[in-house]
Amino acid sequence: MMSQGRGSASVNKLSILWLALLYVLIQSGTNDAAVFTVGDGVGWSFSADSWSEGKSFRSGDELVFNYNPDIHNVVEVDASGYKNCQVPAGSRVYNSGNDHIPLDRGMNYFICSFPGHCKGGMKIAITAN
Repeated sequence: MMSQGRGSASVNKLSILWLALLYVLIQSGTNDAAVFTVGDGVGWSFSADSWSEGKSFRSGDELVFNYNPDIHNVVEVDASGYKNCQVPAGSRVYNSGNDHIPLDRGMNYFICSFPGHCKGGMKIAITAN
């Protein structure tokens, strides 16, 4: 019986080590996402449509939208909503003034839905690889 007890303890220690290693690997994979502040120091504004030029984005990267929520918002839209500056039914609307939005793989579209803002350039299309 003594040898069984020792064997079980060894297996349990090995299992704990494997779980710890797995946890470290998972955590290291999630910590490499980049954080981008849309508009940099200016924030979410009318020049946002050109802000993403020259930048590289990956799935899981986070966009931070800083703005005055009394006069702006951020709406996740589809390609048609982006092109036509319209908010399709079911679109997610953010209005905190400090929104943190992770990017999905592929195209990500955002507009401000306040009247005239999207057509004035408050929109961005981001491709995340």
